[in-house]
Amino acid sequence: MNDLQPDFQALFDASPNAYVLLDPDFHIVDANEAYLTTVERPLPELAGQSIFEAFPSSGASLEMLKASLERVRTTRARDTLALIKYDIPVSGPDGEAWEERFWSATHTPLLDERGEVVFILQHTVDVTDLQRLRQAADDAGISLAPEQIEEGVLERARHVQETNKTLDGERRRLMHLFQQAPGFMCVLRGPDHVYELLNNAYLEAVGHRDLLGKTVRKALPEVASQGIIDLLDRVYRTGEAFLADALPLELARTAGMPPELRYLDFVYQPIVEDDGSISGIFVQGHDVTERKRTEQQRELLVAELNHRVKNTLAIVQSVAVQTVRTAPAPETFRRAFQARIIALSNTHDTLTRGHWESADFRELLEQELKPYGSDRVRLTGPRVRLPPNSTFTVGMAIHELAVNASKYGALSLADGMVTVEWQPRLGLKGESWVDVTWRERGGPPVAEPARKGFGSRLIESGIAGQLGGKASIAFDPEGITCVFAVPLTVATPERTDSSAA
Repeated sequence: MNDLQPDFQALFDASPNAYVLLDPDFHIVDANEAYLTTVERPLPELAGQSIFEAFPSSGASLEMLKASLERVRTTRARDTLALIKYDIPVSGPDGEAWEERFWSATHTPLLDERGEVVFILQHTVDVTDLQRLRQAADDAGISLAPEQIEEGVLERARHVQETNKTLDGERRRLMHLFQQAPGFMCVLRGPDHVYELLNNAYLEAVGHRDLLGKTVRKALPEVASQGIIDLLDRVYRTGEAFLADALPLELARTAGMPPELRYLDFVYQPIVEDDGSISGIFVQGHDVTERKRTEQQRELLVAELNHRVKNTLAIVQSVAVQTVRTAPAPETFRRAFQARIIALSNTHDTLTRGHWESADFRELLEQELKPYGSDRVRLTGPRVRLPPNSTFTVGMAIHELAVNASKYGALSLADGMVTVEWQPRLGLKGESWVDVTWRERGGPPVAEPARKGFGSRLIESGIAGQLGGKASIAFDPEGITCVFAVPLTVATPERTDSSAA
């Protein structure tokens, strides 16, 4: 056995065949003596330049060369250009000039241990004389024997080139469709999940970052702690696809900003080669964040509606029970119950105008007291909004006070007057409250009733019991005074004084 190891650099330099070595971005790294002699250029003049800069061209020749090199970089397979016209600069007695040349070139990828392209070896053959001989023979109508100019080899090479052109056209069309697809897609290669191919939608989903040639762990570091690498490893190891339905994922889509929560539908599909081995993973999916948020909002609205309906039914049931207890006859029950349901409906309308977030307290008062005339009711207080859970109870309390005043109190006489004053304040723990005083004057003399009616029970038990507030009613001879306090959500101290509209 010969223990001598071949010196590949020496073999490269000594080869009679013309070779030039390119990096994956098509910059010239090295060239042997045969190549430098063919192109009549020294290596220092070429090294580091793009091959397109070193040998500028345009039109079909430039596109053919670019397409061939791109195919090698993308497919990692050898590609052949049977015949390409590519002029080169040559030195002459009158200085440098461009000389028409024809070439046959083979581009071979050199791969690293992960299968990534690290260099491209171009083997170039100057076939200018053969091409000119063939053109001259064609012009003269002479048929040359294949062995004279190795016509068979050239024809086969041309056939390969034409096939490559057809395949390249198909590849371009598929790439166009791939890039225009509405869903995001990418191809990951190898056990480290290196980005080999991705479309515009994928870049949009992750924030237009530099991904090609990088591993997922390096390109999207924020997903490593969210289990994505483990999922990819499992698919690559087992060959079983993974399907995600609205998977929540934190993605750093904007540089310098914290990750944002997105919801993604996607599938990790293993790429299975002819021999059954797994070479990578195909990713396809959609960003369904807006759909997910809409669904969450809908679920929230349904739950809120269910809660409101139950609360309203409970209030109606309570009103019915209390009205039955105090109504001496069916007709009395009907009128009282109907009036209370209408008051409940009006309160509901007030909340609806506030989108069920809050209700304006002044509007609630004006709604109940409007039938009695603006000259007999005075409202004094800043703008205050009641939370939904307080609005129904307070609305019913105001209704009962107004009905009682119209039947037995200040509003039952022509000179009677009702004044409602309110003022927001902060509690001991910083919570917001509103203190309300309902005062009647100018009505008939008042005496404390022998038993409490529905209105009194509603005010005292409803406001105190249901809302955690405070309420009291004083039956002064000159008129009723009701004082209560209820919790708030919003209170803006903008004082206004007016009569009921």
